[in-house]
Amino acid sequence: MTKHHLNGFFTYLQSQQTARMYLQNCYHRLHGVDAMVKSFENCNKFMHYLNHGLKFYENGKQMETLLQPMLFFYGMVHLLKAALLTTRPDYPESTAILAHGVSSRKRKKRNYAFMDDEVKIQHNGLFPYFSEHLFSTNKTPIEKIKMEQLFSLIPEMSPIFNFHQTEKMITIGNVETTRLQFSTVLLDNYHLTANAFIKRLSPHLPSIRHTETKNSTLHVDLSAPFEPAYTSPFFTSMHNKGIYFPVYRDLFLPISDMMTHYLLLYNLSMLCRYESEWWGDLLASKPDADYPFIKHFLTITAEKMPQALEEYLLCLND
Repeated sequence: MTKHHLNGFFTYLQSQQTARMYLQNCYHRLHGVDAMVKSFENCNKFMHYLNHGLKFYENGKQMETLLQPMLFFYGMVHLLKAALLTTRPDYPESTAILAHGVSSRKRKKRNYAFMDDEVKIQHNGLFPYFSEHLFSTNKTPIEKIKMEQLFSLIPEMSPIFNFHQTEKMITIGNVETTRLQFSTVLLDNYHLTANAFIKRLSPHLPSIRHTETKNSTLHVDLSAPFEPAYTSPFFTSMHNKGIYFPVYRDLFLPISDMMTHYLLLYNLSMLCRYESEWWGDLLASKPDADYPFIKHFLTITAEKMPQALEEYLLCLND
């Protein structure tokens, strides 16, 4: 799916008639919903969510880094709310789901390092709500997670980790390939035999036709072209459509790319708003490795999340 086509779909949805037609098509698939009535009720709200979200991103790209986390976070929040309206026509059903759904440390320790910081997932709020209703993740596979782990799950961050002499993900193929290739080094990292490794992967793959190990590489032939699901341990780069897989066992987390970006943006937006001294020093003095990782991530998320959410909405229209 080309970026050109994706950009056109957001534009297409920016009228009452087209937004209403789109929502009506989505609601026809839901049991017990009057698609015509609900699409009429929600089309303006849907359009405003989209418009506000895109405006936050557009303005964020033009702003200095100081303000970007806050603008990108709220841009993503609005686009997620638009996506939720496609499957939850009565959203928001209660005030409990209006909270962010995640929390961070209130007091930063001395010698605070962003990479070592962590966020905790709450039982209520937007994060668990969109995880369930957009990605069928009824129970998030994590209760708390460090920022370094989240960065590690983003394929486009791999070059920065490689420059830092650390490898977090490897390429195992490209989208729509029928053959995946895993270095046998992974078997040692995961403490698994080849058969046990394949068994762990199989729920996230089309049916496996054949496997063989040759020249320190485990080859997995699939019966159908492979495109990773939204929630899987496989992650796709927006740059080359390469499929990436975590090198280490503790990064084997079947979560969506959007969930990862949401958690990082949440924590960065909290720092941006409430930790002025640390955030100001980071941007002015660039004292440690936190800066290049954060700066590179902000560049990635500004492009990838609007594109990912637009593709999500377009796929619903098929």
